[in-house]
Amino acid sequence: MSLEILIRLFMVFLLPLELHPSSIRFIFTLISDSFGRTSDFTNSNAISYFFYLSTSGNAGFDASRIAEVKAWLISQFDSAGKDLPDFEYTPRSIAHLHKIVTLSQAKTQAATIVANDFRQKATEYRSQAARIREILEHVGLVQESLPSNVVSPAQVLANVANLLNIRDTELSSFLVAMADLSLRKTAVEEKRAKVQKESKELLDYTRKAIARLTYLKRTLAQLEDDVSPCEAQMEHWKTNLAIMDSKERQYLQQYSNYKAMLNRVGYSPEISHGVLVEMAEHRKDLEKKTKPILDTLRSYQDLPPDKALAALAIEDKKRQYAAAEKYLEDVLQSALDSNN
Repeated sequence: MSLEILIRLFMVFLLPLELHPSSIRFIFTLISDSFGRTSDFTNSNAISYFFYLSTSGNAGFDASRIAEVKAWLISQFDSAGKDLPDFEYTPRSIAHLHKIVTLSQAKTQAATIVANDFRQKATEYRSQAARIREILEHVGLVQESLPSNVVSPAQVLANVANLLNIRDTELSSFLVAMADLSLRKTAVEEKRAKVQKESKELLDYTRKAIARLTYLKRTLAQLEDDVSPCEAQMEHWKTNLAIMDSKERQYLQQYSNYKAMLNRVGYSPEISHGVLVEMAEHRKDLEKKTKPILDTLRSYQDLPPDKALAALAIEDKKRQYAAAEKYLEDVLQSALDSNN
């Protein structure tokens, strides 16, 4: 394929990408360098033609563009044997259709160029085949005149050359093709080993995931079984919590009352447990010292405080004593009389 045809094909495929001009120029330069020469088509015609195709869709909404789009649509519908339907021409639809028209024309032109190139190559190949056949006829190596044991290996050799995609049957070409095939085989084996390793890792991960899923399912079932007892326990705790809440409020109220009482009696933080213990021991000592005195005083509690009253009390006690003695004598006498 010639350089110009290759560039035109690249233009067709690069058109929808909307690349920067510097990127386009760099790609075309690489293509020309790969052919070992610089073409005026690459530097001028191709780039200008590509810029025309890539920027033609950004022009304004004018009559020339509408006419071009109509003409293309009519030609396409005529080739299909149908009439062009009526539709509204808007700037957006015209711009979109013009891009399609431009791209279609570019692809059509590229396909035409490639088809002409293929026709030319086919003509060249046919003339070359006729010339080779003529040469073989002159030297007596026509296929019909060769024995079958020669034709079969030649066909096998040709099939192998076609399979290896080589242009001739030289040994060096076969060796290069076989080396390339070995490299591809090695790359495929490396890729296969990598894929097998990844598959093994994925299999291990899958097994671990399945084991983990089984454990989680078992844990979930256990938790579902524990729901009812836990709910009962939670209800019990909830009841106890309400009771504890009421007790807390009660204790806080008692604490407030005790605190107010301590404030009334003059309690201060300086009164510690040790001080209270010492005061209790001092109180016990005082009780021991005052107990005999209290006992003595209690014996005098029944006496009146005045002497005259005391004398009257003594006389009264004497009368009570005499009356008691007389009552006792009467009781004894009556008992004796009853016995007799």
